[in-house]
Amino acid sequence: MHKETTSFFSRELNREMPLSIYGHGGKSCVVFPCQDGRHMDFEGFGMVDTLSPWINAGRLRLFCVDSIDRESWSAAHQHPRYSIEMQEKYFHYLTDELVPFIYDRAWSDDPIMTFGTSMGACHAAIAQLRRPDLFDAAIALSGFYKADVFFGDYMDDLVYDNSPCDFLRGMPRSHHYMPLYHKSRLYLCIGQGRWEETLLPSNHEINQLLIEKGLPHRVDFWGYDVDHDWPWWHRMAGYFMDKEIPLG
Repeated sequence: MHKETTSFFSRELNREMPLSIYGHGGKSCVVFPCQDGRHMDFEGFGMVDTLSPWINAGRLRLFCVDSIDRESWSAAHQHPRYSIEMQEKYFHYLTDELVPFIYDRAWSDDPIMTFGTSMGACHAAIAQLRRPDLFDAAIALSGFYKADVFFGDYMDDLVYDNSPCDFLRGMPRSHHYMPLYHKSRLYLCIGQGRWEETLLPSNHEINQLLIEKGLPHRVDFWGYDVDHDWPWWHRMAGYFMDKEIPLG
């Protein structure tokens, strides 16, 4: 398997941003780590091995990025406006800097997929739903989709833009993204076991919103024995990747 660790300077974040790349071709996929995580975590927790059938077959190329969650979602010590401004800078690092980097590496401007677990699932969904012109598929496992999980009652324009349940509810059916959503694939999955309790409400809410908007999607609620943990995410990852990129 081809593996490369590299970095580039982000003007949005004013720092060098490292990433790990796995694979030699196929669908480009941005991978977000769990809360406060790093670009090497996906390999460290064995998920690269789980997806190796797709990677080795030249059907999937992973671009695993760093988070800056400690300065945004996790930064309860600072004013929420500063935290959400950092999240917005991260979003623009992804869309304005990472995407052109991927296009250059892939020699293609085909739409990109997103993937994440836990906090990474939130990032994956935000990217796909805010920019369906760039990201045409997302696999989001055990995530949350409403910003109040971290921001409580605080709301402003940027919190709204980074809270899928809120911006989807306010999006009119005439919005120019609607045709793109109908061409996209959104896979959300969560268990109902340990450590999933606080995340389940927003999964039910986004599922209902997507139904009401008439948008294609799949939201799975797995069993009460399915915990917020890597062994289950491995099972989910293989299951949903086979839906998006069948190997058979």
